[in-house]
Amino acid sequence: MKIRASFSALFLFILIAAYELVSCNSQPAKLALDVAKEPFKNLSEYNIFIGALKNLKPNERIIPYDLNSSLFTDYAFKKRFVYVPEGKSATYDTTDAFNLPVGSFLVKNFYYPLDFRKPDGDKKIIETRLLVHRANGWDALEYTWNDEQTEATLNSIGAFKEVSWIHFDGSKKSVEYVVPSKNQCKGCHWHNNTKILPIGPKIRNLNKDYAYAEGTENQLSRWAKLGLLSNLPAVETVPKTPNWEDSVHYNLDQRARAYLDMNCGHCHNPKGPAYTSGLYLNWENENPENLGICKTPVAAGKATGGNYFDIVPGKANESIVIHRMLSNDPGVRMPELGKQLIHTEGVALISRWINALNAAPCKL
Repeated sequence: MKIRASFSALFLFILIAAYELVSCNSQPAKLALDVAKEPFKNLSEYNIFIGALKNLKPNERIIPYDLNSSLFTDYAFKKRFVYVPEGKSATYDTTDAFNLPVGSFLVKNFYYPLDFRKPDGDKKIIETRLLVHRANGWDALEYTWNDEQTEATLNSIGAFKEVSWIHFDGSKKSVEYVVPSKNQCKGCHWHNNTKILPIGPKIRNLNKDYAYAEGTENQLSRWAKLGLLSNLPAVETVPKTPNWEDSVHYNLDQRARAYLDMNCGHCHNPKGPAYTSGLYLNWENENPENLGICKTPVAAGKATGGNYFDIVPGKANESIVIHRMLSNDPGVRMPELGKQLIHTEGVALISRWINALNAAPCKL
């Protein structure tokens, strides 16, 4: 009896020890980002995600977010996350992207569901982009995923990735996806010809509900509650970017302007890389000529398609904007990056908007 009791006690001790060991090892590793150090070679080394890397399950204090209106990148889906160091926060601003404090970073994953009709099904992740706020400014880091979907490695020179999928309508599509180089990242994020800045996380872009694990909540309210955002007024008073895909709650003009803002406005604004064009497609611009209406381009050439004005009211087929949206020629197409395929839905929306514009005929 004593031997049996001793054996039972020993067995119980081993079970408890094994449980404690498993519990200890199941704790997620701490985030390993140090903005004062060189970037890691592998994405997994940051511990941004826990568990299998391809599941993109965020670690503690890594907050998922989404935008009201989407940016077209050859039909790629995106999963976005933000990290703000504990005890620090961004300050409410109605125009520019959040001035996130040093030590913050943004994570943007680009992926393709194998079947777009099943967006939560199997997927292929192509790249993960990090924007890291170091003491001397923002740094853009690019990580390209392997075919096995087990790791993404630091890549400064860019790459080409063949991707195929079943589209929303059941048709088969494919693209030679272009992973940008470090310098190409500057092409969109370059601000006022002096520095890199984030683009998407603006107040008006983030003012929407998000389905968190704990329940649905307004993103701005959530950020404020977590201490990521300070001085937030009542959410009902905060500006909001329309969703260009939502024809129920927004009119044609609102949707078209939102599309142009998200897909073109980060370059085409008074402080963007394309400021010399005088074509300002950002949401805040209210000047019709800067918006392109009856505006002649600053430089002629094949990019005009033989047309004379950026936007000809009532005549989308005579507008340079549409010609460039319809082109895949690297010397013509717009946007210059993230577009190997024609965005059929975007072209249709902007064409409808131009054809509906009511203005005096353009004159040279």
